[in-house]
Amino acid sequence: MFESVSELPLLAVEDLHMHFAVRTGLFMKQTSAVKAVDGVSLQLGAGETLGLVGESGCGKSTLGKALVRLLSPTSGKIYFEGRDITHLSQWQLRPLRRDFQMIFQDPAESLDARMSVRSLVEEPFRIHGLGNRAERKKWVDDLLETVGLSSSSAEKYSFEFSGGQRQRIGIARALALKPKWLVCDEPVSALDVSVQSQILNLLVDLQRDFGLSYLFIAHDLSVVKHISDRVAVMYLGKIVELADSETIYRNPKHAYTKALLSAVPNPDPKVKRKKILLEGDVPSPIDPPAGSAFGHRMGHSRYEETIGMDLSLREISPGHWVAADPTCLELGDWKKISGR
Repeated sequence: MFESVSELPLLAVEDLHMHFAVRTGLFMKQTSAVKAVDGVSLQLGAGETLGLVGESGCGKSTLGKALVRLLSPTSGKIYFEGRDITHLSQWQLRPLRRDFQMIFQDPAESLDARMSVRSLVEEPFRIHGLGNRAERKKWVDDLLETVGLSSSSAEKYSFEFSGGQRQRIGIARALALKPKWLVCDEPVSALDVSVQSQILNLLVDLQRDFGLSYLFIAHDLSVVKHISDRVAVMYLGKIVELADSETIYRNPKHAYTKALLSAVPNPDPKVKRKKILLEGDVPSPIDPPAGSAFGHRMGHSRYEETIGMDLSLREISPGHWVAADPTCLELGDWKKISGR
């Protein structure tokens, strides 16, 4: 699957699940589970940006945290450069953490306000025992200048900066150990629109200069349009469509992808786009529908057919994968991938 990326991708994920126990009663007995990530498979190539989009609560951030092993997967496999890292201990993961890092959504929450900027950015070097005091000082100054901040910023505290500047500090910290890939967990959603483009441009420049790979998480398809090589659309813990960026925007197949795209503003006033209003509520990940989650939400007449049906991704055209779901595809597309 996804052979077009490379024979040995930087990152490969196979049937990943992240379930969180729900415990109730006097003895806190597990009564159910939140199925935040429910069978995700994907690959990320060297130097590639994979956009991951979906509504809030669909499991995007949980998936990102599982991939960098901030969370331990319930089941499935995560391979980094061909090595299975799914069940490595934190001690075994420690040297690997130089190679993958995470940029968090809210820099105000992810940066310790009690530490100076220098201490924040220098901390990865100290944890991994790299350099002496003079070398670390130079490295921190260089990193700050790389992300567009002056070296004098190092002596201040994160709360003294604007949101965009704080995110630059978070990016500098993530870059400290020269990682190979980054999980960018909605890195611009908490920022003003005027600042978002600056941070996106910075990430593009850093990718070019350092050969980085990104898993770029967002809830807005317009944000990932120009930064992503491929886009994966996620709904209730599952990937429902995946293709290169141009194909997703030009020729979406899944009904959920079409609905997300209809909400993207078009800068050309002459272009009229029909807006698709999503009806109903997102099903609970504690008790997801037995069949198509999106078909259930929309009250589709063919929903009952999907109960027990294999709704996994199928390749509808080269490099374009979509869930084999009769409630979410046009009839011609459904017949094409189902062979019916």
